[in-house]
Amino acid sequence: MFENIELAHPMWLLALPLPFLIYWLAPAYRTIEPALKVPFFLMLAKALGEEPTKGAHQLNSRPWQKSLRYLAWVCVVIALTQPQRLGPPQVREQFGRDVMVVVDLSGSMAEPDFQSPTGEEISRLAAAKQVLSEFAKQREGDRLGLILFGDAAFVQTPFTADHNAWLTLLEQTDVAMAGQSTHLGDAIGLAIKVFEEQRDEVAKQKVAIVLTDGNDNGSFVAPIDAAKVAKAKQVRIHVIAMGDPQTVGEQAIDMQTIKQIASQSGGQAFQALNRDELSAAYEAINQLEPTLYQSTTFRTKVSLHHYFLMLVVVIHLVAFALATLVKRRQLEQGESDVG
Repeated sequence: MFENIELAHPMWLLALPLPFLIYWLAPAYRTIEPALKVPFFLMLAKALGEEPTKGAHQLNSRPWQKSLRYLAWVCVVIALTQPQRLGPPQVREQFGRDVMVVVDLSGSMAEPDFQSPTGEEISRLAAAKQVLSEFAKQREGDRLGLILFGDAAFVQTPFTADHNAWLTLLEQTDVAMAGQSTHLGDAIGLAIKVFEEQRDEVAKQKVAIVLTDGNDNGSFVAPIDAAKVAKAKQVRIHVIAMGDPQTVGEQAIDMQTIKQIASQSGGQAFQALNRDELSAAYEAINQLEPTLYQSTTFRTKVSLHHYFLMLVVVIHLVAFALATLVKRRQLEQGESDVG
């Protein structure tokens, strides 16, 4: 019952024995009044039928009155300690980074020149999905987003802390669903735009990871120019180039441009010719961008001191009512005795 109660100022409990200390160290002052000497006092007392006694008449509180007074004092002291009821634990999560993963879905991503962990030949996109699944599990506290691009770029998943939902939407992607070409510059530009739309959100770091297997062709914004804008907007870009560097034509990998994109924005460039190198690239990014996740637990506090002050008022009202009732009964009894 009391496990969720705490006292803000427990030192006030030391005041509980204060009434007893005052009563002991500073007793009530007693006045001495001059006595009136009556020569015929004994005769008068005998005539009235009263038995004379020594000393003055002193008003004494009844035990129940003393108990109520001390109970009121206890309530005042407890109110001064400011008791608080703790609410249920609540978790406040602070996310460290917004990580936008930009995936190339051009036709060349269907090339089956990668191998699964079991040795089976798989496409570049399938290998990317496997590695990204492992990558997401290591990004606790980061919000992940997903942009897909080909002839055009579009947001598949806005930033979310629900990594399972992010992985589900990643699995639904397929080669050429965004077209056959590689508009790399437009994809980077879209990533920057999404980051800008999140400017009111709390994010300490902004990172984009671009996965592509071809050269940019036909973008409205040149990749190098997009990288310069990313640097100005404090968006760091890491680029991973997949596939055979000997490929020619639209599917050729322009490593010089890829390295410039990364260096312009403060990121790094990687080249992955197989699944192991792809995993190593994402592992290196994990090392370069360690998670900044922070979770704090707090409990709401509701003060209870006013209940004890209300109880003090009730105690005094009860004491006054009882004293009045006792006095009235005494008067009624006295009148009945006289009658």
